Amino acid sequence: MPAADRQKWDAKYAAEESAWREPSAVLLSLAKFLPSRGRALDVAGGAGRNALWLAQRGLNVGLDLARQRATAVGQTIETIEIDLEQSTLPRGPFDLILSICYLWRTLFKQFPDSLTPGGVLAIIQPTLKNLERNEKPPAAFLLQPGELRELAGSLEIVHYSEDWSADDRHDAVLIARKSMSN
Repeated sequence: MPAADRQKWDAKYAAEESAWREPSAVLLSLAKFLPSRGRALDVAGGAGRNALWLAQRGLNVGLDLARQRATAVGQTIETIEIDLEQSTLPRGPFDLILSICYLWRTLFKQFPDSLTPGGVLAIIQPTLKNLERNEKPPAAFLLQPGELRELAGSLEIVHYSEDWSADDRHDAVLIARKSMSN
């Protein structure tokens, strides 16, 4: 991510009242679909609230605030800082790739090759309908109706929904699995 964007997000997450501590309620509702061991990648994971929850479930997850929070509760997460708009995903393969509220459509071409056979892709991303109740994120960072299903490509869709979520966003939620034969 560009330096100016990094500074903006660092400042946001450094403010204690803004840095959420609990994992996404939507993510928690999807627990039955997610592995509890192996390697996980939390794409654009911010302060690490979701990465920490994944680590507590038994996954090896791979930023200063996220690492500090993990250490404080006796967990370890590996942090990798890269600009996903300029680089590729970190070297996999991963048993789980999680992306919440980060939309960079070109990543979807990389996800299948970054998953282990049987690996899970979990995406929670607001849709355009979100603007009916919320002014953020802006339309450029929102999915069209049904778009996330198409972005899954060759992955097997295990769960899909588009609705108002526990986080008061209109989210498209995708759980997809890579074939065991790939």
